[in-house]
Amino acid sequence: MPDFIRLLPDSVANQIAAGEVIQRPASAVKELMENAIDAGSTNIRLIIKDAGRTLIQVVDNGSGMSETDARMSFERHATSKIRDANDLFSIRTLGFRGEALASVAAVAQVELKTRKQGDEIGTCINIEGSRVKSQEEVSCAIGTSILVKNLFFNVPARRNFLKSDTVEFRQILEEFQRVSLVHPDIEFSLHHNDKPVFQLTKVGLKQRIVHVFGNQINEKLLPVEMKTEQVTIYGFIGKPETARKTRGEQYFFANGRFIRHPYLHHAVEQAFEELIPEAAYPTYFLFIEVDPSSIDVNIHPTKTEVNFQHGQLMYGSLRSAVKHALGMFSLSPTLDFETEQSFDFNIPKGYEPKPPTITLNPDYNPFNRPSKPASLSRPGDGIKANRDQWEKMYDVVNASTTGIQPFVEHSIFSQVENKIENDKIEIIPEETISTSRLIQVQNRYIAVNVKSGLMLVDQQKAHERILYERIGAMLGSEASAPQRSLFPHTIKLSAIDAEILREINEDLLTLGFDINELGGGSFVINSLPADLPIDKVSDLIDSLLEDFKNNRTELGSERKAKVARLLAHNIAVKVGKLLQNEEMQAIIDELFSCQVPDIAPDGSRILRILTSAEIEKLLR
Repeated sequence: MPDFIRLLPDSVANQIAAGEVIQRPASAVKELMENAIDAGSTNIRLIIKDAGRTLIQVVDNGSGMSETDARMSFERHATSKIRDANDLFSIRTLGFRGEALASVAAVAQVELKTRKQGDEIGTCINIEGSRVKSQEEVSCAIGTSILVKNLFFNVPARRNFLKSDTVEFRQILEEFQRVSLVHPDIEFSLHHNDKPVFQLTKVGLKQRIVHVFGNQINEKLLPVEMKTEQVTIYGFIGKPETARKTRGEQYFFANGRFIRHPYLHHAVEQAFEELIPEAAYPTYFLFIEVDPSSIDVNIHPTKTEVNFQHGQLMYGSLRSAVKHALGMFSLSPTLDFETEQSFDFNIPKGYEPKPPTITLNPDYNPFNRPSKPASLSRPGDGIKANRDQWEKMYDVVNASTTGIQPFVEHSIFSQVENKIENDKIEIIPEETISTSRLIQVQNRYIAVNVKSGLMLVDQQKAHERILYERIGAMLGSEASAPQRSLFPHTIKLSAIDAEILREINEDLLTLGFDINELGGGSFVINSLPADLPIDKVSDLIDSLLEDFKNNRTELGSERKAKVARLLAHNIAVKVGKLLQNEEMQAIIDELFSCQVPDIAPDGSRILRILTSAEIEKLLR
């Protein structure tokens, strides 16, 4: 019987390893930039074409490599950082697995140029699909330049599964930001399709955050700092009043490496408890330094997931550090010596400020009650005056009550009656509906008297359904109802958010938005949909951008539906808003003109009928 077990060819084994390490262009960017940092570079340039499909190039001024090291760097498990297994638990560098360059070379055409300090000549190596095509001496600058061309050229299935250029470049931006944030002492630049995106100079940590995410974040940051024998925590958090309805910027770094850690994220949220609304998310850029032997960074190929040996200690320390920063902020303002602002006060020469003074009346006695007005001096006058006021109040109530128009045989409603069976709403025909009166309950529900009982309608969900179908019809017919803004609204976005806005701008134009790019991440909104208040613009744009960040809407139809849902949610009347009878009447009228009047856009129930039998049972 023949043997079945055999060794894979190196080319196939390298492609399998590449599948673990290089999942998309952003993965290659991460590995190459981390190698450049480990080489001691002070200037790193990233050049991208077609979101990394055509070209990824990283140029650094680091230590460079010798001819032998340059060739060995493309071998599997080749590394300069590990000698034995114990070294895995004392790692302070970024790239250490020894598979990055081998994995990249297995699925791309790679050209490496490198020269060490002191060498007169450098080395150039060309590799295609793990096969070395050429190796020769070349004249080049000190450091390393590596070009990755036609990623996944020999794995068509992997290439076909890549997302759109906008999505892939967004992922590259995310990796670039993570690497540049943790190394403010290094100059970084990024060019995409020959256009500059970032030009980051050597600055302090806070200024690096500002340069990456825009000047608008400068005034929102509070410093965090704590140092114990076990851990050092530093960085910045956002002020409580600047918490966003979307997750926004949330970054953890452990020993100079970006990580995701839900447990530590919960610690930050606990520190912000009762300081921000329940549906809001804090911003944070937090850096954690611990003994490398107490953290395991080798549990995931991308090394973004880590294990801490003392997890509870980390949780408590982080929560305490954030709470302390928030406490300092609430007690006293802090001076920020990194901001580029001056404190020049134009005080006239010779002017001497005078302290404020308080004038007191020495004859005032709070225990002396003033005499009553003559009109109230006779017994019973005060009671009569109060009675008159109560009567007037009842007059107002009676007038407002009688002003409610009866809801009689509504043209749409007279054809439908809602019936609850096994918690399901069934629409059945009915000739007439009894005379009804609209009543708002707790500023949340609209109560309607129907023939079978009492119908309760959630005002926000009902309005969302109305707007969702109306906006969907606008998207389908490419018709819009814009309102021109007298004073155009300007927003400043990060590089990633700006990319998303460019991607969905065509859909927003269909809805009535007119958004023009000013450059540098700034956009001006010239017109809005007719129903959208100007004060809702920022919240709506934030919601849209956050929802599109994680590739949740790739197909055009899905994207349009998502835009319609978010827009409807932001425009709709909210729970707690007092409605006039005419407004309630309009909601009921339009709701039962919808195609799906009983289900909200998020799938929840809009209305329910309490039958006479159910009401009677409740009152027994």
